[in-house]
Amino acid sequence: MVGNVSKKKSGIGILAMFLLVVVITVFVHKSIIVLGNNQTYEIENNDELHQISLPVESYFSVSISTEELNSSNAILVRLKDNTVLMQKNSEEKIYPASLTKMMTAIVAIENLPDLNEKVRITKSMIAGLYEADASMAGFLPGEEVRAIDLLYGAMLPSGAECSIALAHHIAGSEQNFVNLMNLKAKDLGLKNTHFANVTGLHNENHYTTVKDLAVLLSNALQNDIFREIFTSFRYSTPPTNMHPGGITFYSTMYERLGDQNIINGKILGGKTGYTDEAGLCLASLAKVGNLEYILITAGAKGDHLSKQYNIIDALAVYNSIIKQ
Repeated sequence: MVGNVSKKKSGIGILAMFLLVVVITVFVHKSIIVLGNNQTYEIENNDELHQISLPVESYFSVSISTEELNSSNAILVRLKDNTVLMQKNSEEKIYPASLTKMMTAIVAIENLPDLNEKVRITKSMIAGLYEADASMAGFLPGEEVRAIDLLYGAMLPSGAECSIALAHHIAGSEQNFVNLMNLKAKDLGLKNTHFANVTGLHNENHYTTVKDLAVLLSNALQNDIFREIFTSFRYSTPPTNMHPGGITFYSTMYERLGDQNIINGKILGGKTGYTDEAGLCLASLAKVGNLEYILITAGAKGDHLSKQYNIIDALAVYNSIIKQ
């Protein structure tokens, strides 16, 4: 009788060990699958479902050192999951120069009921811009222009008069429109950003970080109209009362990029910026392999006439993305 009991206990022990091994094997196997595919999975615990997101940074890396960059501030983000792959002084205060116009454009798009509505350019919209050495698209006082043309004019040749015309048309004044920009910044959680104008002309109270600009660009690229403008090489307006043949704009980024591009992909679009205080800046979108990335850089030495160190940095960073 005692022998039978011992055998039963032994059998139960073996069964318990077997079940424990099975459970451990399933758990380990599941973990290996998740790690291999970099996916989010669910586990059940006490009748509750919990999501666990595993890190994906280890499967992609950037071979370039941040010390090799000409830019004092930089951040590289994979758009698919907003993973930061590289950063350099990303939360340090910078002046955004004309990268400001990304915010101007997305706020304008979100507040324009009709992109084809006409806007009249006035002398007051242009006053002081040439004296401030602001970039201009070429519209003239008295010219009637569609809102969509102003958006392309603000983003491609970085026309300051286009940004101000949009601001006056939508909000009644530049300051009222700036208030909308700061509200948008707050909605996006940009805690280290404050706008003082719509053009990016230098102002001590007009600042941001490359990290905040990456959040802004990631959000703006979800808007089809913004993405179309941001990725355009050139754009021609229809005839106006002041330009019978229209005006053709070219992207300043594409002009400075020239025939250069990245090895395993393509730079899809971008926005340049420059002031003496901001240095050479660039916000760009690229596709490497089958994934999209955005890179924000600021504080590179040089100017419009020098080597374009912001472009040089973008090419170097995108070319350094490798899959491990």
